[in-house]
Amino acid sequence: MFELDPRLQQDTLPVGDFPLCRLLLMNDAQYPWFVLVPRREEIVEVFQLDVEDQRTFWQETTELAEILKDTFGADKMNVAALGNVVSQLHMHVIVRRHGDPAWPAPIWGKHPAQPYTAEQVAAIREKLRLVLTDDFRFSEE
Repeated sequence: MFELDPRLQQDTLPVGDFPLCRLLLMNDAQYPWFVLVPRREEIVEVFQLDVEDQRTFWQETTELAEILKDTFGADKMNVAALGNVVSQLHMHVIVRRHGDPAWPAPIWGKHPAQPYTAEQVAAIREKLRLVLTDDFRFSEE
């Protein structure tokens, strides 16, 4: 049974599900920062997914990165699976813009998170409703 790591539960807001991955929004309004988590048990590394899941994981990651780049006007997309703090396999997909609070440095540990307001989350969800494919299921708001 798939369970989301408690740290990811604490730091993110649920958006919905692709066929393989749960899509989360990091609760930091300084950056459009999303996280994809394959809904598989006890997976720490990409190579632990079977071949079909690996393919799907990368497809969902690249599809999301392209959508976010266009939707949020990114200057650069940062895509990374680090897992040093949270070992559960997850992919960060982050919209970066010249002049964002950490530009051009990495965003980790640069500034305290600024939580989203309910209105900001609703606006992001609405933007995504217009661009995500039919195989994406939004979570309850």
